[in-house]
Amino acid sequence: MPVTTSYPGIYIEELPNTSRTIAAAPTSNTVFIGYSHPYKTKSEHFGKAVQIFSFAEYEREFGGLFRSAHLFSDLPYAVQNFFLNGGSVAFIVALNPDLPEARVDFGPVRFTALEPVDDVTPLRITLGNFQDSNTLADLTFTYRTRTETFRRVPIANLVTTLANGSALVRASFPGGTTPTAYATAKRTDTVSYASTPSPAAVDPLDFTPVFQEDSSLDKVDVINLMTLPGVSSFGVLSEALAFCERKRAFLIMDPPAEASADGTVGGPAIVSGFIDTGVIPRSSPNGALYFPYLVSPDPLTGQAAAFPPSGFIAGIYARTDTNRGVWKAPAGLETTVNNVLGVVETGRMTDMRAGVLNTAAVNAIRTFPASGTVVFGARTLVAANTAFQQWKYVPVRRMALFIEQTLYANLGWVVFEPNADPLWVAIRTSIEAFMLSLFRQGAFFGTTPTEAFLVKCDATTTTQTDIDNGRVNILVGFRPLKPAEFVIIQIAQLAGQAQS
Repeated sequence: MPVTTSYPGIYIEELPNTSRTIAAAPTSNTVFIGYSHPYKTKSEHFGKAVQIFSFAEYEREFGGLFRSAHLFSDLPYAVQNFFLNGGSVAFIVALNPDLPEARVDFGPVRFTALEPVDDVTPLRITLGNFQDSNTLADLTFTYRTRTETFRRVPIANLVTTLANGSALVRASFPGGTTPTAYATAKRTDTVSYASTPSPAAVDPLDFTPVFQEDSSLDKVDVINLMTLPGVSSFGVLSEALAFCERKRAFLIMDPPAEASADGTVGGPAIVSGFIDTGVIPRSSPNGALYFPYLVSPDPLTGQAAAFPPSGFIAGIYARTDTNRGVWKAPAGLETTVNNVLGVVETGRMTDMRAGVLNTAAVNAIRTFPASGTVVFGARTLVAANTAFQQWKYVPVRRMALFIEQTLYANLGWVVFEPNADPLWVAIRTSIEAFMLSLFRQGAFFGTTPTEAFLVKCDATTTTQTDIDNGRVNILVGFRPLKPAEFVIIQIAQLAGQAQS
């Protein structure tokens, strides 16, 4: 505050600092959208964006892994592989699958499954060894590779015993009162649905509310990446891309499960069968498509299974951001994918076939003898479109989104400040300091700051008309680092050398 002078002498006045420090925005906050465990997800989470920091937290809130012939079950596996590959912050938007109740009645007792069941994967219940006039019984529940056994359970304590001790079954008495005895005969039965559910399918209407304005996800301040594990519906992906553009986020897309590298094995070729026919949206630079599905161990079955790549790839993005920076392409021999056994047979390809996919902006995931399974592509969806060449590469687009999110989050103090030269100087000083810090980390192309970036905010960017309309215009430019996709080695043989 101003000093009041009254005597001859020296006065000290502390001046406020007009420059503002700019804090870098996060780069790998990842959104996962899909169907969670139908019976173990906390009901208050459905349709909400819930932040988690580990897969153990996902298991507590959303029930963990599950498999079902009647429901897409890729979401929990994608979240697990995100954290196994370097991810650290996730937002889960769980869709309510509304799967019918799976149950079976044993006389006066109703047993309800806590896991999805189907004809291939039943839940078997056995009651036997009745004692004390059938008030005590042994119970055994078998589901996949898991077995639970409860000995000498009083029927009066059955509901509480299973509620506290079983991860497979709950018990109830439909009659409303606790019976005095079990059924008298030894019985074995399998749990079935109260009504027959339809086969697994993605319902686009389940996703639409997630992408609407003022939805729970829309209210999250900063999201960087989005995945819809296993979803290849044109309508859903188009909505997701539009949402990502609005939120300055980037969509990691999965191919159709039936797609093959060249059409000779399995389903139609990924290029001619899906890309060229327009099934995959190609109008947005805020997305990238990865192919093929990956083979990974399934803890529920103890066997290997095929999984969509987006969860693995999101973890690779996060790992690369941490180790190298958002300006480094999340691809190359250093991007070894964890928790995989290789690519599916339909996704194996030659170098020439990989070149075809690369030209079509399909990022290949390949397995090499010395390096394992790695990401070997870094192109956005619009890479094949000459009108979008500035956004051809994933790291270039993500670098721009990172700078945009950072400046948007840090320049709120400018609003309602006097729109004149002191404000413009403060803005330039703050942004230049931030851009210089990125330059020193090697984020830009160029040997000097002047070559690498520019920041302008003065009378040339903000005219008197702009001032009259309450606008201040800031110009920020940068020279991006582009990945070296093709390494060309020239070898010359020297002939005619004298020999001794």
